[in-house]
Amino acid sequence: MAELTDHEIEILRNMIEIDAIKRTRLLYSHLMDTNRIDDLANIFTEDAVCEFGPYGSWESRETILKNYHDVEDGLSPFFAIHGTCDHLVELTGPDTATGRSYLFEPMTEKAADENPFIYLGVYDDEYRKVDEKWLIARCTLQFLWPERHTSEDFPGTFPAAL
Repeated sequence: MAELTDHEIEILRNMIEIDAIKRTRLLYSHLMDTNRIDDLANIFTEDAVCEFGPYGSWESRETILKNYHDVEDGLSPFFAIHGTCDHLVELTGPDTATGRSYLFEPMTEKAADENPFIYLGVYDDEYRKVDEKWLIARCTLQFLWPERHTSEDFPGTFPAAL
């Protein structure tokens, strides 16, 4: 077997970084759904911003922690499932990246004959590597259903075309 080229090694390193970023996004859903809000707050940078349309803009890890406790405390684990898929990540620098994933959020405590969906949306994220860990620096949830609340530039030009 031939030796890997420098270009192939670079591709592999980028894939490792992208996989770590995807794990952060998946961890967000798992921690949210199991009500581990203190752990959830720790996947955000100290200066993170969450833009949640009708729920406002939350600035700083401390505010994110407080607001998630306000929203989630008292709910049973897996009250809703934050199903994210089609996560596309682009590295923008050695310690920065952007990503987009789709959100399908059904409630698990609805009757079988009721529509279980709370939201359909798109997460637009910015990530920053801090102390060798990929964290969420900005999380913008573009709400598509049942009401549309998107930023002015949505859908923008992400991802870049081939």
